[in-house]
Order: sequence, then structure tokens, then C-alpha cells
Amino acid sequence: MTNPTTAPVCIIGGGSSGVAVAKALKQRGISFDCFEAGSDIGGMWRYQNDNGLSSAYASLHIDTSRDNLGYSDVPIPRNLPDFLSHAQFLAYLEDYADRFDIRRHITFRTRVEAVTPAAGGRWQVRLSDGRSPAYATVIIANGHLWDPRWPDFQGRFDGSQIHAHHYRTADPFQDRDVLVVGLGNSAVDIAVDLCRRARSVTISTRRSAWIMPKYLMGIPVDRWSATISRRLHLPTRITRMIMARLIRLGVGDQRRFGLPRPAHPMWREHATLSQELLPYIGHGWITPRPDIARLDGDGVCFVDGSRQRIDAIIHATGYKTTMPFLDKALFDPDQPISLYRRMLSPEHPGLIFAGLVQPIGPTIPLVEHQARWLAAMLAGDIRLPDRATQLREIARHHNRQRRSYLDTARYALEVDFKTCIRQMAADRRRGRAGT
Repeated sequence: MTNPTTAPVCIIGGGSSGVAVAKALKQRGISFDCFEAGSDIGGMWRYQNDNGLSSAYASLHIDTSRDNLGYSDVPIPRNLPDFLSHAQFLAYLEDYADRFDIRRHITFRTRVEAVTPAAGGRWQVRLSDGRSPAYATVIIANGHLWDPRWPDFQGRFDGSQIHAHHYRTADPFQDRDVLVVGLGNSAVDIAVDLCRRARSVTISTRRSAWIMPKYLMGIPVDRWSATISRRLHLPTRITRMIMARLIRLGVGDQRRFGLPRPAHPMWREHATLSQELLPYIGHGWITPRPDIARLDGDGVCFVDGSRQRIDAIIHATGYKTTMPFLDKALFDPDQPISLYRRMLSPEHPGLIFAGLVQPIGPTIPLVEHQARWLAAMLAGDIRLPDRATQLREIARHHNRQRRSYLDTARYALEVDFKTCIRQMAADRRRGRAGT
């Protein structure tokens, strides 16, 4: 383990992003310290992680198919299923970390309590063990899917309520009438998981969502989109418009199942992937409802005027982007995320974020590219533009976001995988970053 007073770089977090950054820096010979609050690597993929931050539930499977999921230099073994469970992906991540001897560079059971500016343009990192080393660069890779966002409904509910972050198994909901709020991937997964154990499962949605199957004609749906995009050299928006037509042909009109079609086209949102939702609605195991109008004692009133008795509510309503160790003057999650190349703070040099993205496309390969870009930049192989140029690049990104995605908190971190990869590859090829 490196001496935490001499390493130039601090990495916060030992999940899939932190491990990728650590590996990239190690391969470039850049000294670093990595701190992880839990007792082992894995982040959100370690079920019941003792760092208290994992949102994984027992039945969780990754929505990205195997061949699009892993790190480029260690493909996921082909004997694993198309869609890995959290346990299978964790085993892959552990093998990846051990193959590159990353664990010994991580200080476990050590929480970062504060990151503050220090003399000489450095950053003071206060740790839970009492130390406060200073670093030239701090790379924050602690994830953004751990601080639950709760809805604010009128009225009072007498039953039990949890956020999806705390859902683990269907056991506590045996023979109960359960309402799941939301129609994202976690909401649908949980509703499907519940419906064979609970007495009834209802799912409530405010604006609905496009439901995309995991398989289309027996092939994982993300392989279809990747193949169409690559072979026809199409931009993401056009690829997704074609995919919407194919899914409509393969699945039919979701309105037939009582799920409204969203007012926006599919390419403007992160579609919900589920092979089971529509058939389970068709079997009567899950009942779709519109938005909640108010909580009503032992039940819930919906905006269509209906009322239903409910024993428990699970709020699958997303997460806030929270960095508890950073003052709001350094990072304000209530403002648009303004990071050059989605990583660097122009206002605070040396403060870097890895994995603070939600891509149209796979996350883990994108973060691997971020890690390599960061290692090249820190090694002096990529020259950064001046602050004004960085701010222009950020403004262009925000404009693309507004044109491409819905203007909601859920899409604050949305990026296009292909655009990000292309930009970072060009920067590395030229030896300088641009706009």
C-alpha cells in the first residue's frame, strides 16, 4: 500500500469505477491511494455490502448483456448467461481486480469524511481513521445510486413504506397488497419479483415509460442496437428510432396492457427493460395504475379517481446525486453538473469525477475509457484546454442534453456512450483535449 502522504492521487471508492481507475493509473505508473468504506471491493454489486450503500436486491440481474458489459481487456467468460446476476458480476470484478493486483492498493474500512482545498492547490482528505493526507488530485468514484429520492405525496399512509434502495427480497411482503411507485428498471424488477409472493401487486406511474424487452427474436436487445449502429454507421438517435419500430413489431402496443404510451418518443428517455412485465400484467399478476393523487390511510387514491387498499408501498423513485464529503461550494448537486468531458471541474482543478454518468449504452466500458483518459491526462499525454474552452464544451453538452433527453432529475447525468467514447479517443490520439 502506498504511503498516504506521498501519493499524488487519491481515489474515493472501491466499486467498479474505482477499480477501473486504479488499474489504469497503476498501468501508467501513477502512484495513488484508494479508500473504500466497506471491507471489500464491489460497491453496489456486493449484495448486503457492509459499506451500507448498495442498492442490490437478491434477484438483481444486469440489464446490459454479457458481450457489451465487461472491461475490454478481460472479456466476460462466454459460459456465463446473457444477463449476469449481481453475484456473477461481482465474481468477475473480483477476478479483474486480482488479475491486476488492485486490492493491495486499496485501504478498506476507511471512509472519506471531507475533501477540502489545501495550500499549494492541493486537496486535504479527512479520513475516518483520523488521518488527513493531502493530494494533488482527488478522483471521486463512489457511485451515485445510493441516496434515495423520496416523492412528496399529500395525505397520510398507515401501512409500511420503504424506498427501493432498501428492498432485498419479497419475503416481508408475503400475502400483502403492495404498491410499487415508478416504472424504471428497479420498479419493474421489484414488481415482477413480488408478484408470486404478494397477495396483489400494483405499479403506479406518473408519465409512463417505453417498455423494451431484454430479448428480440431470441437475441439480447442491446446487441441489436449495437449491430445496427455499427454496421449502418448511424447516430444514437436514429438507431433508437429504428429500435422503437422493431420493438413495436416484436412486442405490440403496450397500451393493450393498460400502460399508456409516453407523450415523448422513445429516443428521449432511458427505456425500461423487462421481459416479464407485459406478460405478467396480461396474467393479472401486476396491475398498472396512474400517478398517486394522495395517500389515504389504509389505501391510495389515484389521479383517475380510483382508490385501492394497500398494505405496503415501495418507492422506486430514483436517487439523488450526493457527495457528502464535498461542500456545496465545490459541488452543488442541485445545479446542472458542470464537468469538462463529464469528469473535470474547471473551477476546481484537481477535483475529478469518474462514473458520474448514466449513458445510453453500457456504463462499465464507458468508465473504463474515462479511466484510461484520466491516466493519460495525469501522465501528461493529454494537454487540457484553458478554462474558457472547458466551459464552452460543458455548455455544448448541456445543450445536447436538453435537445436529446427529458428535462427531469432522472436525466441530469445522461450521456451518449458513442459521443463520449469518440471524444475521449480523439483527445488521446491528438494528445490534447478539445471541445
